[in-house]
Amino acid sequence: MPTQPPVLVASDLDRTLIYSAAALALTMPDARAPRLLCVEVHESRPLSYMTETAAGLLSELGDQAVFVPTTTRTRKQYQRINLPGPAPAYAICANGGHLLVDGVTDHDWHAGVTARLADECAPLEEISAHLHETADPVWLRKHRIAEDLFAYLVVERELLPEDWVKELAVWAEERGWTVSLQGRKIYAVPRPLTKSAAVREVARRTGASWTLAAGDSLLDADLLLAADRGWRPGHGELADEGWTAPAISALPERGVLAGERILREFLKASRP
Repeated sequence: MPTQPPVLVASDLDRTLIYSAAALALTMPDARAPRLLCVEVHESRPLSYMTETAAGLLSELGDQAVFVPTTTRTRKQYQRINLPGPAPAYAICANGGHLLVDGVTDHDWHAGVTARLADECAPLEEISAHLHETADPVWLRKHRIAEDLFAYLVVERELLPEDWVKELAVWAEERGWTVSLQGRKIYAVPRPLTKSAAVREVARRTGASWTLAAGDSLLDADLLLAADRGWRPGHGELADEGWTAPAISALPERGVLAGERILREFLKASRP
């Protein structure tokens, strides 16, 4: 019998499948809280978690589908994560700027991405200089360049003026860039730098005929729209804006329990 084409599952990580302590959003009494598994340690401290139930679901999913972590994290930040289940053959980092194959960067893919950015949007140096000039030290904590592809700021969210982010988004859009506010981070990302393009490349290489996706932020919208079916949690930028699309399910769950629900949906939708 001919084998069926694989199902590809492309999922954002932070605040979609894995959660910092501040993002867990556990509202039940402590005695009823789910058991958590630490999946990321940084500088000898636990940083990110999923529920133990979610860990089991992800292990099952890794045996059933082509699971592709799809993140805006740099390669170094991604490689700190120790997800349960089989090691993914493919991973997408830097919002699609790097395609990892068995943990190693595909240099041809990266070269193609950088060439496209040079042709289609303002240079990173211009964006970074504008961030440096306009961010207020009162609320700015860090200014970082990620993989020489995009920039992000770490801020004190309660001190951050909403108007500043809106003005930045308008200024950036005129130059072919997108702005996304996620927790304490403000990302400025070139519009052609997309998760969806890298996911389509993985689908081509694996022969996948059916793609599932999940994500919570504005930077995940293109990923969700490119999938056959997608899910977003009840928190994050997309939920705050009430964003949806015909093949997208808006889940009510928030925090780490949303990650568990998303994995259940992935498993259900990827079964033959």
